[in-house]
Amino acid sequence: MKRTAINTLLILSALALGGTPCLTLRSRAADTDIPKRPEEIKFPALNYEPPDAAKYRVVLKSGPVAYIVPDRDLPLVSINITVHTGKYLEPEGREGLAELTGYLLIHGGTRNRTAEEIEERLAFLAAQASSGIGNFEGNVGINLLSKDLDEGLQILREVLTEPRFQDDKIALRKKQMLQAMKQRNDESEAIESREYMNLAFGENFWMNKYSTKASVDAITRADIEEFHKKWFDPRAFVVSASGDFDATEMQAKLEKLFGNWPFKDQQPVPEMPKGPELAAPGVYIVDKDVNQGRVSILLPGIKREDPDYFAIQVMNDILGGGGFTSHIMNSVRSDEGLAYSAYSIFQGGTYYSSPFAAAYQSKSRTVTYAAKIVLAELQKMTEKPPTDQELNTSKDGYIQRFPQKFATKSQVAAAFASEEYTGRYATDSKYFQNYRAKIQAVTADDVQRVAKKYLTPEKSVILIVGDKKEISQKMPEHPVELKDITPGPINDVPLRDPLTMKPMTAKEKTATVQ
Repeated sequence: MKRTAINTLLILSALALGGTPCLTLRSRAADTDIPKRPEEIKFPALNYEPPDAAKYRVVLKSGPVAYIVPDRDLPLVSINITVHTGKYLEPEGREGLAELTGYLLIHGGTRNRTAEEIEERLAFLAAQASSGIGNFEGNVGINLLSKDLDEGLQILREVLTEPRFQDDKIALRKKQMLQAMKQRNDESEAIESREYMNLAFGENFWMNKYSTKASVDAITRADIEEFHKKWFDPRAFVVSASGDFDATEMQAKLEKLFGNWPFKDQQPVPEMPKGPELAAPGVYIVDKDVNQGRVSILLPGIKREDPDYFAIQVMNDILGGGGFTSHIMNSVRSDEGLAYSAYSIFQGGTYYSSPFAAAYQSKSRTVTYAAKIVLAELQKMTEKPPTDQELNTSKDGYIQRFPQKFATKSQVAAAFASEEYTGRYATDSKYFQNYRAKIQAVTADDVQRVAKKYLTPEKSVILIVGDKKEISQKMPEHPVELKDITPGPINDVPLRDPLTMKPMTAKEKTATVQ
């Protein structure tokens, strides 16, 4: 069909629908208003204000702080209870107790229902329930249809106050934990993660006291019951509730959920132990027969309340946190083709200083050369401020991604509950309101200042997991050796026996592999 005929049909269609031809046809003159390149497109200023935590915050009579956020879009309700407990409260010789207790709350039955009955009932309700205890917190939660809310709350009440901890479920979970232990040395990623923690916080620090076959075997049902009763108290709870409900009615239901608690005279949860310490500068290499080396380069870090926090976030985004726009990614992957992914992380720790880390994977023969490139990028950040484009791209990214933190009502409740739990709400209740202004205030001079202060290659703690013999070989075109990338010593880190977590001798390692 010719263009004139098509235009005629479009005009007739517009008239038939009560419109005008000018609304249907684009004039040639209008085409000149279309930008020729994407970067020429102009967008209106982002107009967004985060929700106010005080609007949703409720202190319940029995002690918990709850964030109650109604959402009538779907007939669903989500409730999560965060508990001030964690691995740091485990008794000596009972490592694994927190994990076991947390898992069994939902999966171990209650006084009135077996574990199988609870599982069957939750499946019938199309509900999802979960529980667990990690390093710093415990969690118990449920997601279900709003019509089943009262029954879901009753199940939560039983789980929290009357857990059965069935013997068969204890035995099954112990067997699963033991099986997971046996696989601790199977993947180089798991080894890297473990030794990273040892180097970042110290081998004797509480976070690095691992469960072993002996410690898990020693855990009794009485230990589990005691740990639960000792630390699961409403005064140690922070609650997030979102979904299809009236806020006043939900508050009343939560009051009932936590009222008349059966355990009395519980002690306040103690503060987390102090004393983490970054390892001495040097290379720490775990010999593992794999064709790629995994590398983490660590430097001393900060806590999230540090005055330099916002400048550090922008600096790190430009250095290695910003994906394909970052220096490390461009140098290691795009320019040299040495790694699929290369990046850096510099997040402020909540309870302890969290170290800076740059990381990548590379073929064994190129591990040291890639390390040299990464260290060079750290040095360059200290020598020259970022360009205006780099600075503005990074800051705009943070500012424009910010609303995603509150994309759903569930995220709103969870974000505020986290602030409450970690204590930042008490010290900085306007953190989210001020976030973007503090990012926007970061200057190029701030970026270079924090780079000089924190990017100190001479303090580098370099962890390598890979084939030491291959990694130690020099590439003819890039003759870099391990000694060239560190002012400190080169330390051999032995693999650990997966069941005892004690360092293995070469003979024991060989026997394990065989």
